[in-house]
Amino acid sequence: MNNQQMTQGTQKPKSKSIQNNSVNKAKKAVTHALLILFLLWILIPFYIVIVTSFKSLEEANSPNFTWFPVKGFSFEGYKRVFESPIANSYTAILTGFWNTLWIIIPPTLIGLTTSALAAYAFAKLRFRGKNILFGVLLSTMMIPGIVTLVPSFTIYDVIGWRKTPLPLMIPGMFGAAACVFYLRQFFMGIPTETLEAARIDGLGYLGIFFRMMVPLAVPALIAQGVLGFVGGYNDYFAPLLYLTQPPMQTLQIALTTFVSQYNADWPAIMAGTIVALLPTVAIYIVAQKYFIEGIATSGLK
Repeated sequence: MNNQQMTQGTQKPKSKSIQNNSVNKAKKAVTHALLILFLLWILIPFYIVIVTSFKSLEEANSPNFTWFPVKGFSFEGYKRVFESPIANSYTAILTGFWNTLWIIIPPTLIGLTTSALAAYAFAKLRFRGKNILFGVLLSTMMIPGIVTLVPSFTIYDVIGWRKTPLPLMIPGMFGAAACVFYLRQFFMGIPTETLEAARIDGLGYLGIFFRMMVPLAVPALIAQGVLGFVGGYNDYFAPLLYLTQPPMQTLQIALTTFVSQYNADWPAIMAGTIVALLPTVAIYIVAQKYFIEGIATSGLK
């Protein structure tokens, strides 16, 4: 083989690598462009909501849309959110927020504990019919909530729970099938040998759960706790169905009444939206690391 043939053979792989690099760069450029467009599609509505909440009533209702408060920042919308009563002076935004917290937090914490106990049993304990019971539990996830709506409402009405927060609190304290499933996936990734060593050292089932399983499963527990809290926080239909009295209404119902009261007051409506959105955003920012880690590990194991 002469020198010319050797140089041609070395040039062909180089040209192919250059073409592959150019193709990869083009793919990355297209991917980043699509991601930027998707990001703008998500963020622009939030930006409009935030900017509108700081506009004056005249500027917000003007037919000429502005991307920035031309006449300066106005906090009148936020003042109306925190000062204006709703439903004949019974329920304000802050009252609805407080009702949401004390109705949602107890079932979220207690339900997370019961779900973790059930997941621990399905993952690490041996008992007859375990797989059958777990299959029945998973099958309940396939039942639409609308199917059990009328029977549940009838039962709660008969036992006197209607017009009380008990239908929103008591069922959630017994856990959720989806939470049990994800926590079971996480617990199955914990080595059984470690638990057997702890059992030899004298720890019982509850001791192993609270002293070993719970500390190891903190990311998964935080992730499921955040999901449960956000789901209850954003729930609209159940509070509308059971909490008919204004002093007991949650934040979502209070916001609906607020929007109907300030029909054309866009700064106040957008300010109310921001106030309702801030707690969930703050929770996600604080628990972001554990949330992503818990979701990833629960789905892989």
